[in-house]
Amino acid sequence: MSPEAGLDAQAVLSVAPHLGVGPVCGEDPSTPFRLPGMPTLWLTVTNSKSGASSGARPSLACSTRSGSSIAATRSSGAPAKKARTSSTWVPGIRADDTGGVDPWRVMGVVNVTPDSFSDGGEFLAAADAIAHGLRLAADGAHILDIGGESTRPGAQPVDADEELRRVLPVIEGLAGGEARISIDTTKVEVASRAFEAGATIVNDVSAFRFEPELAGLVAEAGVDCCLMHMLGEPRTMQDDPGYDDVVADVRAFLEERLAFATTAGVREERIWLDPGIGFGKTLEHNLELLRRLDEIVALGRPVVVGTSRKSFLGKLTGKAEKERLPGTIATNVLALERGARIFRVHDVAEAAQALAVAAAVVRG
Repeated sequence: MSPEAGLDAQAVLSVAPHLGVGPVCGEDPSTPFRLPGMPTLWLTVTNSKSGASSGARPSLACSTRSGSSIAATRSSGAPAKKARTSSTWVPGIRADDTGGVDPWRVMGVVNVTPDSFSDGGEFLAAADAIAHGLRLAADGAHILDIGGESTRPGAQPVDADEELRRVLPVIEGLAGGEARISIDTTKVEVASRAFEAGATIVNDVSAFRFEPELAGLVAEAGVDCCLMHMLGEPRTMQDDPGYDDVVADVRAFLEERLAFATTAGVREERIWLDPGIGFGKTLEHNLELLRRLDEIVALGRPVVVGTSRKSFLGKLTGKAEKERLPGTIATNVLALERGARIFRVHDVAEAAQALAVAAAVVRG
């Protein structure tokens, strides 16, 4: 990484080994996957940490059925031991007519709150929040996610009137630009007013559990929605969270919520899914979800990942919230390789640049 980017490359590398995965696409007749507009590829993702222990970095190699090379990179170091493998598909990675790649979307965070974990109070004034949103859009955000109620661990609830007082002027000030507007709320009243003001997405951390009638509103309005996994509710979600198998449990939850939403009339193509990194999960839970993100992607809906500045990155790197950009980028790139499509971040320009490069490499 260039010094101009202001990133600590060592910090990025300090996060990646904990996920223990490097992509290796080799010819394997048992697992063919066809990417739109490209030859059939055989994609295998290793789940071994053996390369990290030997000093070798992850490697990437792709081939067509005929064996012709599409792209290949391999670092120096001792040969990695044979790893356990699983197959996954990175959806939508293909060139457009101009040769560019855009299989992903960046969702910029606009917190209009006094108590969000990373930037609480910085954009509480509507004018400050609007200016911040405009900067994020200029930096490349496809979506601006506007929230008036903190969902950090231990956060206290906010009533609908106060939430609306915070977010409506910001939505009105940002709607109509190139970036789509998302309202980060669990409340029917807030979402309804936000749609009237110009929002076209609702990001519900409760996945329609707190106010189930929100699903009907989304169906009637014909907007998109993001359904996230959370254990319990923000005030208590980090009180000793436990799972039999965190990935299987989160997948089952999201599958059930997807079925609930479609039964309520929401069209399936309108639904995104978020495994809820940091929402009722330990450090190991978060890492396991990232390692096995392809199992969430296999549900067939666009997957949203929000790792930006979160505490598990601080536990791995020892960095404070605003010093966790390298770790955020590492997790975003690895999540893209596993099939995530939408990335919720605070630092849009840096994340967008990293994703553009990563997507080009995965595409070959």
